[in-house]
Amino acid sequence: MSDGVAATFGVDLGGTNLRVALVDPDGTIVEQQKMATPATLDAIVDGIAGAVRGLAAQRPDAHALGVGAAGMVDHDGVIHYSPNVPAFLRAPVRARLEAALAMPTVVDNDANVAALAELTHGAARGCREALLVTLGTGVGGGVITGGQVLRGALGFGAEIGHFQVDPDGPMCACGQPGHWEALASGTALGALGRERVAAGRAPSVLALAGGELAAVTGVLVGDAAQAGAVDAVEIVGEYASRVAVGLVGLANIFDPELIMVSGGLVELDDVLLGPLRVAFAGRIEGAPYRPEVPIVPAVLGGHAGVVGAAVLARSLP
Repeated sequence: MSDGVAATFGVDLGGTNLRVALVDPDGTIVEQQKMATPATLDAIVDGIAGAVRGLAAQRPDAHALGVGAAGMVDHDGVIHYSPNVPAFLRAPVRARLEAALAMPTVVDNDANVAALAELTHGAARGCREALLVTLGTGVGGGVITGGQVLRGALGFGAEIGHFQVDPDGPMCACGQPGHWEALASGTALGALGRERVAAGRAPSVLALAGGELAAVTGVLVGDAAQAGAVDAVEIVGEYASRVAVGLVGLANIFDPELIMVSGGLVELDDVLLGPLRVAFAGRIEGAPYRPEVPIVPAVLGGHAGVVGAAVLARSLP
């Protein structure tokens, strides 16, 4: 533990899982708890509060809580909307947690805090311009510019999953057609896998799913690709091309030094990142005349959310 700086609590509140951790100032996770994300705001608050109380015995001096949540989070810690967490509709998460725990609390978008974690303790240390994309249930993102995380006027900035790349594309979870998230999330990988299976073009994937089309998920397709199944590798390659479409647009706008990929799908490593780098390099503006933009796994992986939220909490009195 760093001298003179207390540990803090970090929460990664996603569409599928809720993680609560006690984090030392050097970014080390002392202990954490994980659960499925509850369905209601009351249950979410109770789950976080209970986990924090349980972890508090490890560091009695821990004094502040940071939360990274999937959704549109304003500067007052109200989550106005989340396509993947139905409980988040103008949800006063910060106020509810402060009341439950009598602890200073700050709430931000989950991908913003992941970007902050990588800037402070991970792959973006020393960078002033960088992008983080999280590929999971949805697509999130963090934009680092001028050495700071971009939050926008209302706190809703860098919702990179929700720019439209195909007006005639599939419906996004937010209710709009052809958003990048609808093509590039882990959910979208599963949909692409089912499409290929239904067309009779992915027998290995179908076999791994026990012959059940409904059992084909993004995780299953990824597992099959890592095991070397050619049809699954082809599906991941097409998916990587769809991810590259969005990354190229963002890179052309923000001119980053570095692009970091996090979220559950980063566990596919070069099975995904290899074809992604190829597709990206072939599409970015002026590729032969500019330095390569590295695309790398986020160093903190699945821990970036809780670590970044804990980093954010250090700013609280």
